[in-house]
This record gives sequence, structure tokens and C-alpha cells, in this order.
Amino acid sequence: MKVSFQIKLFISLVAFFSVLFALLGGYYYADVGKQLYQEMSTRAKIQAEEIALIPTLRHEVEQKNIAAIHDFMQKISAHSDASFIVIGDNKGQHLFHSVFADRVGTTLVGGDNEAVLQGKSTTTIRKGGLGISLRSKAPIFNAAGQVVGIVSVGYLTSYLDTITVSKVVNILIAAVLLLIALFIFSWFFTRSIKKQIFSLEPREIGLLVRQQKALMESIYEGVIAIDDQRRIEVINQAARKLLGLSQPARELRGQLISQVIDPVPFFDTQTMLAKDTHDEICRFNDLTVIASRVHIMLEGSLQGWVITFRDRNEIDSLSAQLSQVKRYVDNLRIMRHEQLNRMTTLSGLLHMGRYEEAIGYIQAQSEHAQELLDFISSRFSSPTLCGLLLGKAARAREKGVELSFDPACRLDRPFLPLGEQELISIIGNLLDNAIEATQRSPLPHAPVEVLIKLSEQELIIEVADQGVGIKPEIRERIFERGITTKTRGDHGIGLYLIESYVTQAGGAIEVADNIPRGAIFSLFIPATGTARQLEDTDYAT
Repeated sequence: MKVSFQIKLFISLVAFFSVLFALLGGYYYADVGKQLYQEMSTRAKIQAEEIALIPTLRHEVEQKNIAAIHDFMQKISAHSDASFIVIGDNKGQHLFHSVFADRVGTTLVGGDNEAVLQGKSTTTIRKGGLGISLRSKAPIFNAAGQVVGIVSVGYLTSYLDTITVSKVVNILIAAVLLLIALFIFSWFFTRSIKKQIFSLEPREIGLLVRQQKALMESIYEGVIAIDDQRRIEVINQAARKLLGLSQPARELRGQLISQVIDPVPFFDTQTMLAKDTHDEICRFNDLTVIASRVHIMLEGSLQGWVITFRDRNEIDSLSAQLSQVKRYVDNLRIMRHEQLNRMTTLSGLLHMGRYEEAIGYIQAQSEHAQELLDFISSRFSSPTLCGLLLGKAARAREKGVELSFDPACRLDRPFLPLGEQELISIIGNLLDNAIEATQRSPLPHAPVEVLIKLSEQELIIEVADQGVGIKPEIRERIFERGITTKTRGDHGIGLYLIESYVTQAGGAIEVADNIPRGAIFSLFIPATGTARQLEDTDYAT
């Protein structure tokens, strides 16, 4: 049978305090007895010396007037708490006994009179006629300074023990009351502790902590938990590895997040308090990551935040593979659709016997496709970018929209401030938005004008459409996550990604209205990392 933690804690508290009370009681009993004996010794000595100084008594003792001594001492003993008061002469004979009057004339018992007869006061514990007692003796001097008698004031040890026991009994009663209060306190205290630990046993808590630690360390993503003062509470192994931290978690615990990760807007106090964020692209030290941040709330009070992040390069690699497969599928579908349309047209012309027109149609289609292929392959050095532009052009034609590439287009070398996947994402999203906006505009659809030009100073990307344009109510927030110009689907991230990539590369974005309608998106990304001033120049013609 296993005893619960609450019962164990209750029994331990009660046992501990019981032993503590027992030890304190024993010590107090001994200390009270000692103090009582010291106190009563002083009291007996004072009484004896005061009585010995009374002139009347000194005279009567010198005269050995027993009757006068008896009458006088009866009055004094009646007001004293001593067990007995005895008066003797200088030969050790009783002149007065407060308890046994018949002992007058007999010898004093105890054998401790010699020092007193020599003029010294003494305090001893001796066995006398009434039993063992604490007594103090003082000499009685006559006018000539000679010792003529003895005063003995005593307290029986049995009387002192009775006083000690009565005090200890009072203490025991108080101790019992305290013990009862302790029982009640211990019971409610253990119940409170049990409630605070969710009725878990210590071994269960230990197992839970180990499981949580193992879980945190097994998570592939970096995880950091910070308190409301932005001090690190938890950081897992993946986070330390991604950030290049060599210190163990226990050394990082308690440090400000700004001491571990260089300050970035992601950790701005006002931003953190305002809202949570998911899948935000930012830089942690020298690493570009995709990070999320969530509040930790407990009983309506902010406790801190949990930050999760992962290396964006890994996500980009997977995304690139998926995008490439998707592009292949889309291109094949578009090519199949176009080929079916062409074959249908050719079949009709041949059936009607219009052979010259059929030949002209074939030549026109071939020349148009070859012209676009030659233009793109001669102006852009990246095969991935060429494939993207050809695919977008085919997709646009399928939707009844043409892409018109500016003759000034040229990107014949790698652009270092942006990775290839970032560049593909920017151009692809801009073209998708422009094609859809144009498709939603009234017929006939004007072509989407595209300029991609790399100079010595900067990369310029401009996409101009004559589509439905941007609604005024969302223009100021168009680059926020979740804001979209599209009418269906799970959108609202494309422009957010574009703004993130361009900003990190030190570039700028200009959004303007096209004439007579539509929108122009102009991106300026410096090759040197220094942002340029925007100019009101329309590069797409």
C-alpha cells in the first residue's frame, strides 16, 4: 500500500514538531527548575538577612527571651512564603520554629552552622527536620558585633518541585494546544500543497519534468520560453544549435533575450505586447529564420512568451522543390491545353482545305514561342528564373492575359543581396497578383508590363497592370500578413513575403496607381546594401 504525499508530509510535520516540542519541554523543565532554585535561594537569603537585622529580635535573642521571640516571629512567618523559619542561639539550640514549636531547646539539624557562627551567611540544600530543603542562614549580631544567634529561612525541595511541575503543566497545556493547532495547520497546508501541484505525487512530478525535458530536446525546431521581463526560462538544444550557442541551458537561463539574440523588431516590447505572430521572417544573429511568437497567459496574467523558429534555408529548400514540381505540372497542363487548342485549329483548317492558312498558323505560333524563349534566355542567366517567366507567360496566356517584357530587361549575373529562391518568390508573387487583377478587369485585357533590370547600383523590379487596382481601405496595410487584393483562396502572405525579403535586403517598395487603371509595384534593391531614395519614375512601358 502506497501512502500519498499529503499523508507523508502531514505525518512528517507532526512527528518533527512533536519531537521538537518534547526536546524544548525537557530543556524548559530543567531550565525552569534551575532558575527557580536560584530565585528561591536569593529570596531565602534576603529574608534571613533582613530578619537578622531587626533590632527587637537581636535584643530578644541576646536575652534568649523565648516567649518574646515566639510572639514576634509568628507575626513575621505569617507574611512569609517560606516553608519554615527557624531562630537559634549561638550554641545551635532552637529558640523558635515556625512549624514545630516543640523543637525549641533542641539542637539545630543540618550541621551547617559553623560558618554562620563565624559571621557569614550561607545557602545550602540539606536534610533537616522537615526533610530536604533549600535554606539560607544569616548570623544575628548584638550591639557589640558578636554573633548571638542564627536565622534560618528555608523552602522544601518538594515545594519547589511542585512549583516547577505546575509551570511545566501550564507549558504542556500550551504545547498540546499548539500541537492541535499544528495538526490543523499541517492538514490544510498539505492539502494546499497537494492542490498547487495538481494532486501529483513527487515521483510523478519528477517523471513529468523529465518527460518535458526529453520532449523539448527532441523538438526539431528551436524553442525559447521567456518571462514577462524577457528573461530566458527555457531554451532547447535545437535553439542553441541554430544560434551557435555553446553554453548549456542552465547558464543561459535567467539571461535577457537581448544578451543571446541581437535586438531585432521581432523582440520589440510594444510589438510583443500587441499581438502574437506566426511564421515571420527575421534574422536571429547571423541566421535568417522563420519565427513564431505566442503569449503565455495564466489566470488572466501575462507570464511571458514562447518563441519557436527554424532555419529558413531548410524551408526554402523544401519549398523550392515543391514549387519546381508544381511549375512542371502547371507548365505541362498549360502546354497540353495549348496544344489541344492548336491541334483543333489546325484540324479545322485542314478539313476546310485551307492549307496555306494552316501553314501560316503553324509558323506564327512557332515564331511567337521562339521569340519569347530567345528573349528570356538571352536576358536572364538563371535557368530557374527563365523557367518561371516562361511558365508565368504561358499561364497568363491561358487566362487571356499577355506578359509584355520591357526591352531593357536584364539580369545576367547573380544578385548577391537576394537568394535565388527569394528572387523567384518576389517575381512570382508580383506576376500572380498582376495576372489575377487583370483577369478581373473588364475586357479587353491590357498586357501586364514587366521590367527586371540589374544595374551597377541596384536591381529594379517593376510590374504594372491595368487590372482592378488596390482598394483605398487596404492600401496602407497591403503588406501586412493576411491582407490581400484577391477574392478567393487562402491568400494574404505573398506581399508580406515580398516586403520581408526586400526590407532585409535593404531595399524599398513603391506602390502607385497606373493610368488609366490598375497598379504599379516598383521594387528597388541596392547592390551595396544601402537603400536608395524612391523616385517617381515608371520603368514599365
